[in-house]
Amino acid sequence: MAADQEPHLVDIHVGARMRMRRKAMGLSQTQLAESVGITFQQLQKYERGANRVSASKLYGMAVTLQTSVAWFFDGLSSDLGGLADPTDERRTRALQRFMLSSEGVELATLFPQVPERQRRQVLALARTLSDMGGDDEEEG
Repeated sequence: MAADQEPHLVDIHVGARMRMRRKAMGLSQTQLAESVGITFQQLQKYERGANRVSASKLYGMAVTLQTSVAWFFDGLSSDLGGLADPTDERRTRALQRFMLSSEGVELATLFPQVPERQRRQVLALARTLSDMGGDDEEEG
């Protein structure tokens, strides 16, 4: 991949799902990497979407992560051939950045366990905090 090219949305999505499942199962990058015969550095590249995962490695990861290969593609827009709505692409990239963060994975794991009323309150809080634009980060 050329240095000026961004990773493809599909690779980012698959990598984010891989990371989410790995963390949910409590596996380290080293453990998952060793299970399919790659280095943890290569797994890091897969999880970021910087490198594409071969079919055989994806299959091996699905076995280790006790899921189907198709699971890695769940939630992926069917219109990624360059005709996708720019808003959808921005939303997809934001979701993928979220899932690549350790906080995002933890929130995604815990959020469904929170009662619905409190989930709406957490969402309202997140909206308020995002509107603030991180002004207080420089103070701390």
